[in-house]
Amino acid sequence: MELDAVDLRILHELQRDAGLSNVALAQRVHLSPSPCLARVKALHARGVIRQYVALLDAKRLGLDLNVFISVSLKHQTRAALEAFEAQVCAREEVMECYLMSGDEDYLLRVALPDIPALERFILEQLSPMAEVSKIRSSFALKQVRYKTALPLGKG
Repeated sequence: MELDAVDLRILHELQRDAGLSNVALAQRVHLSPSPCLARVKALHARGVIRQYVALLDAKRLGLDLNVFISVSLKHQTRAALEAFEAQVCAREEVMECYLMSGDEDYLLRVALPDIPALERFILEQLSPMAEVSKIRSSFALKQVRYKTALPLGKG
């Protein structure tokens, strides 16, 4: 997909602050408001911009535990993968889920308030899943870097 320098500047600014008004965005990327809005709409239409969200502070909301959970399945059939993915995606505490290469089949990142909540999640949600054979958890001791902005290069 071809993006020119102006598109990249627009995307850069929106990743920094998606709440910018069109006028403010146009000023930052050195366009007049009408062409700027047309470009943003085109980026939406092409699927480059999926959605706008508010980033919340997990700790201020009582979600002090950031846990990475590796899951191995009993069988790697399409049906087993789809069933596991559907069940995991239905859980609000699952922030990310990746199908992995290597020893484990999936890597989950879950946000939870405390250890008892983690225990409940594992015992009541993951363990009962028929597809699951092994679960391993690792706690994040410190978040060194967290970002949502994708690397766009020079724009």
